[in-house]
Amino acid sequence: MYTRQNEVGENSQALTAHMQQQLMAWNATQQDFPFDVCVPQLVAKQAAATPEAVAIVAGAAQLTYRELNQRANQLAHYLQTLGVGPNTLVGLCVERSLDMVVGLLAIHKAGGTYVPLDPSSPTERLAFMLEDAHARVLITWNTIATRLPISNIDLVCLDSDWSIIAQQPADEPACAITPDDLAYVIYTSGSTGRPKGVEITHYSLLNLIYWHHYAYNITAADRATQVTSPAFDATGWELWPYLTIGAQVHIVDEETRVSPVLLRDWLVRQGITISFLPTALAESIIGLPWPAQTTLRYLLTGADTLRHYPSPDLPFAFVNNYGPTEATVVATYGRIYPTQNADTLPSIGRPIFNTQIYLLDEHLREVPIGAAGELYIGGKGLAKGYLNRPELTAERFIPHPFSDKPGERLYKTGDLARFLPDGQIAFMGRADYQIKIRGYRIEPDEIISVLNKHAAIQNCMVIAREDIPGEKRLLAYIVPVPGAEFTAASLREALGEYLPDYMIPSTFVVMTALTVTANGKVDRAALPTPDSTNTLRDEAVVAPETPTEIRVAHIVTTLLNLESVGIDDNFFMLGGHSLLGTQIIAQIADTFGVELPLRSLFEAPTIRLLASEIEQRIIARLESMSEEEVLRLLAENATSELVN
Repeated sequence: MYTRQNEVGENSQALTAHMQQQLMAWNATQQDFPFDVCVPQLVAKQAAATPEAVAIVAGAAQLTYRELNQRANQLAHYLQTLGVGPNTLVGLCVERSLDMVVGLLAIHKAGGTYVPLDPSSPTERLAFMLEDAHARVLITWNTIATRLPISNIDLVCLDSDWSIIAQQPADEPACAITPDDLAYVIYTSGSTGRPKGVEITHYSLLNLIYWHHYAYNITAADRATQVTSPAFDATGWELWPYLTIGAQVHIVDEETRVSPVLLRDWLVRQGITISFLPTALAESIIGLPWPAQTTLRYLLTGADTLRHYPSPDLPFAFVNNYGPTEATVVATYGRIYPTQNADTLPSIGRPIFNTQIYLLDEHLREVPIGAAGELYIGGKGLAKGYLNRPELTAERFIPHPFSDKPGERLYKTGDLARFLPDGQIAFMGRADYQIKIRGYRIEPDEIISVLNKHAAIQNCMVIAREDIPGEKRLLAYIVPVPGAEFTAASLREALGEYLPDYMIPSTFVVMTALTVTANGKVDRAALPTPDSTNTLRDEAVVAPETPTEIRVAHIVTTLLNLESVGIDDNFFMLGGHSLLGTQIIAQIADTFGVELPLRSLFEAPTIRLLASEIEQRIIARLESMSEEEVLRLLAENATSELVN
């Protein structure tokens, strides 16, 4: 890992006059946009212009612009009866759906600020975010509300309450919001052990929308996608640039969105012209063969470090994007072209309109072109700050050292980068210990804080390891209280009460003491590699025995880079996730000739259960075949041992 002391300090030297001119030119991104009209008015304008045009599609269901606008208007009127107005924070906790889009738009139309919540998050985490936001209203489904921590908050269930909401007027509600008002608050992982809310204004959101229109030549003829989690800030990027210009947005179903092959076929079948996919998923999908006649113009990616270049055969442009939540989703972008230079990571491009990128040393001096510096962001996309966290806001949003304009700020990202000679920016990693896994930004201290509350843990450290290139795993190194008895399963269960799944370590390494440096800090580089002697397991480890179990175990251990696996170990608790799951399903098909849907892995996540599912399907198929067909099949593949 690069460190500011080792990398940034060594490269701090005076800039030449030519370099200063180049840096100024690369940051000359000023562009005038009409910032006086916000998202709800722009969508209403589209509904008036093309009322019968399709706005949102989710499977067999869809909403025209007229239907979307009217439903959002009715819900907005209802929210206003509950006291929602400018800068009123309103929680929204539904699955990705037509209701999600109606809810987000309605909150804006009522003048409020939406706080998107992921229904799959732990109850404790949802409770904290609702309390921290002082949310006045929570929009959800009745099926979700039963497990939500609701107190002193007005509850609106879109499924069970719609008959009441539908009695509200369908015309435009009075909306007094201004560009300086808050559009949304997104919660991200916090180093204090609690999530922190990032405040984004309509002004910043509009800058993202208008830049996107220009950069990708968006028109009403475009068909875009909604793929990400409701609580991911990219959701707004997937919706508003398109709904404010009359394009269609297609919401992909859960099973399709985690399978590269299914997703590629769906994108082609739906005639999608532009799509955003998180980095890990995008890297998987660009490695697939594509039909030359696909309608896709742009595939956008971001949220993690891009490590792969596209194939020359891709029939669309591949664009890498960079930007923390604090900079309204995107701060830089750049098209990635095929290259043979595999030793160099793809760049993160150049700053978007009205955005400036500065690479500074520890004294806030610009570093020379080619030298590493900490990345600071300026411009109209910056967040207002952190909700209820003035000290943290002041720490991360600093006065702009190169501007005479009062109130100008820079956001300190904690990322390291360097300018390439052509103005492209090369990302180099973190200057601190923040982790990104599959697009999620994780503060290890939040996990450490929860672990340290466990009665059996004396000390701990959490890091990410990348033993397989491109496959990061979250590891916890723990020092138990002497005599304490616990298992990996019990630790995961305890963490699951407070943290979402992506923040739960896949592996727990037991140590008598954490390794430390000469100055007493934990020496992360010296933490041992997990192996069979130091890895905490569940109570009983039962080795695979049957031919099917042995083959499935080999597939799992190979993909997860494990020495061994018990037949009752949960694939997802070992560090597996949906993208790796699709690879397991593919290898099962190759090994056993059995086509399993991805949901089978969620329903049968252990070696024992998955092997049983495979055997049942093989037996069912054999029973439907003739004797000659059975003999031929047994001679061709691995099912012979199973039948014998």
